[in-house]
Amino acid sequence: MAHNPGSVDEDLIKEIKVLLWGNNVKEDVFNRWAQGFQFSTDEPTALVQLEGGPCAVIAPVQAYIIKNLLLKGPPDTWKNITNDEQNELLIKSTMEIILQAADSQFPRYSLVNFNINDDNLMPNGELSQTVPSPVNETMNETENTKQSDSTRIDSSKTTFDSNYFHSRLRIYTTMNIDDVKKYLTMKINTLKEPFGVLLLLYTVVCTKGIPGMHSEMSDQTEPAIDSTYGYGSQSLINLMLTGRAVSHVWDHDQDVGGLKLRGIDKQNAIGFLAFLEHLRFCEVGTFLKSPSHPVWVLGSETHLTVLFSTDRRLVSPETPAEQARRVFKRFDPEGNNFIPTNLLQDVLAELDLVADTEYVDIMRKKLDCESLGIILLASFMDEFFPEEPRTCPDTFPLLHYNGLPRSNPDNCIVYRAGEAVLLECTVKCILDSNPMLTVLQTKWPSIEIQWNGNITPSLN
Repeated sequence: MAHNPGSVDEDLIKEIKVLLWGNNVKEDVFNRWAQGFQFSTDEPTALVQLEGGPCAVIAPVQAYIIKNLLLKGPPDTWKNITNDEQNELLIKSTMEIILQAADSQFPRYSLVNFNINDDNLMPNGELSQTVPSPVNETMNETENTKQSDSTRIDSSKTTFDSNYFHSRLRIYTTMNIDDVKKYLTMKINTLKEPFGVLLLLYTVVCTKGIPGMHSEMSDQTEPAIDSTYGYGSQSLINLMLTGRAVSHVWDHDQDVGGLKLRGIDKQNAIGFLAFLEHLRFCEVGTFLKSPSHPVWVLGSETHLTVLFSTDRRLVSPETPAEQARRVFKRFDPEGNNFIPTNLLQDVLAELDLVADTEYVDIMRKKLDCESLGIILLASFMDEFFPEEPRTCPDTFPLLHYNGLPRSNPDNCIVYRAGEAVLLECTVKCILDSNPMLTVLQTKWPSIEIQWNGNITPSLN
C-alpha cells in the first residue's frame, strides 16, 4: 500500500526549512551546502569541503570519523583504507550523531531522504520491518560506487533548486536503532551524492524535533544557517557535536540577570575550542575543552577544522580539582573568580565535601578573613584542593584537518602533523603568535608547536 506524505510531513519540512534558512532560502547559500560526503584522494579518511558553510556538519562528522579511527590504530595505517571501510566509517559516525540527537527516554529517529519511492513506507509513515530498495536504485547505487572521487566532486558543483529539493523530501520514522543502521547502509551512496550533507542535517534536526530545537536555542527567530555567508550557528554546531542545540559552549545552564542561558550538560566525546574565546566573546567549558577522546573541533571566526592526537593522556578523567573548579564556576556565572560567602555551603555540598553548618561557618571565616563577603576561587582551591601532580604530558603529537582544498598547500587535503610542547612558563607566550597557536592556548596556555615542514595549518 503506497503512502503519500500528508500535511504533517509537509508542515514539518516547512518548519525545518524556516528554522535552518529563515523565510527565504538564498539559492547561492543553499548551493554551497548541496554537496555529498566525499573522501580526499590524498587522505582517504579525510572529507572534502567544496565551499564555505557546510563545515558545521562536515567537521563534526570528520571528528567522529577520526575518533573511531583512533580506536582502530595509528594514523600511519589509515592510508590503506578500502572503499568498504570508508563506508563503514561514514555510517558509524553519522549514526552516532543521529542517535545522540534523539530523546534519551523515548528515542524516535526520523530519517530524511530525497526522492524516495513512497512504496518503501507503511501507511503510517513508519519504516517497514525490512527496508526495501527498488532494483533500479540498487543497480544505480552499485554503479555510483565505481565513480572516482573527483568525478563525484565535480558533479556536486551543479546548481540546484532549493524548492525542488524540499518538495522531494520524505521522512521515515522508527524507534528501532537497528533500522537506523540498515537505512544508512542502504542509503550510503545517497550520503555521497550532492544532497548528502543536507540530508544528514535534516535527519538530525528532524530527530531532535522542532520543539526540542526551540527549547534549547536562545533565539529561534535567527536562522541556524547565516543567510549571507552560509555559516552554521553555534546551536547547529553544538547539535551536531553533542545532540544539544544550545547556543553556548560553557558548562551547564547559567542564570544571567534572571535569563536562563543553556549550555553543555556533560562531558562530550568530541571537544571544541574557539578562537572567539581568546577575544572574550565566549567561554568554552571543561565539558568541551576536555572531551573523552583526544579530538577537538576548532572554531575560527569563519570556519571549522579538526585537531586530534594519538596521545590518550590528553583526555585523562577529570581530576577532583578540575571538578571543583568547574562546580565553583557554576556558582560564579559572571566569571569573577569569587562567590558570595553564603554560597560556600552549596559548593561544598555539590562536591560531596563536609557541608554541615558549624564547619561551613569556620571555613567562611578562614577563607574570608577580611570579612569582605566573598570567597576567592584561588583561596578555595588552595584550601580544599592543593596542587595536584600534572597529568598532561609535556610533549605530544598533534594532527590537524582542514577540509577546504584552497586552505591546504597544493590543494591537497591531508592531515598536517606537528609536535606540541608545554613550556614551564604559565604566562601565554604571545611572541610570533598566530591564530592556530592562539586558539590552542585557550586550552594549553603555555603550548608551542613545531609543525612538519614549518608550515602552520590554516584555521580558515
